[in-house]
Amino acid sequence: MADLSLFDITGQKALVTGASRGIGQQLAVALARAGADVAITARDAGGLASCAAAIAKLGRKAVPLALDVRDVAQVKAVVDSAADALGGLSILVNNAGVEEVKPSLEVTEAIWDKILDTNLKGAFFCAQAAAKRMAAGGAIVNLCSLTTEVGIPTAVPYGSSKTGLLGMTRALAAEWAPLGIRVNAIAPGYFRTAMTEVFYQNESWQQAMKAKIPMARFGELADLDGIAVFLASPASAYITGQCFPVDGGFLASI
Repeated sequence: MADLSLFDITGQKALVTGASRGIGQQLAVALARAGADVAITARDAGGLASCAAAIAKLGRKAVPLALDVRDVAQVKAVVDSAADALGGLSILVNNAGVEEVKPSLEVTEAIWDKILDTNLKGAFFCAQAAAKRMAAGGAIVNLCSLTTEVGIPTAVPYGSSKTGLLGMTRALAAEWAPLGIRVNAIAPGYFRTAMTEVFYQNESWQQAMKAKIPMARFGELADLDGIAVFLASPASAYITGQCFPVDGGFLASI
């Protein structure tokens, strides 16, 4: 008989970046529902009110903090503030990310730097700062994407950042295993969020893309709850350095 207590993270202390909306907010609330107290960050702390309220409604502590992950000094300070406010840190979800749809011949240095500095550099320094506060070990969950596995036109900087994030996930997993820190990733398929809304405005794109997904639907944010809690919990104690697609079978069918 399965020991479902392995999925219980009651009392653990989590930090979720980019939690003001979309996937970040969804995962922050999912961790709270599973028992964690959660520090949540966004560039504008005022945008975290609804996420903080949802966490508090579950009886867990919410700590909203302003953070631009491109600022390394700020990353270090905010991660320390989160750990101090929570009384420790055992889970990090690296979710903060940006995208700008642009033909590669029109990508500027500023666009490249904004995307890579947020999605890859920011994730690394968040992980580094968090690892220094995970005295008893912990779990880091990075948000990759389908662009980690396939090339998507008009998404070259984004795909480069997420492919780099997969490499980072594997390297940190190998290096930090002796510290008791597991590092894994989730690769969401097609989910409708504020960042991806530009694609969903095109009805013909929706129909064509849905036809490529074996489960014949786009992802709902709640579809990510289970894998996030699993990777943060003792249920995945012997899993590190892996990336788990949540895509309705898309990658399996191409």
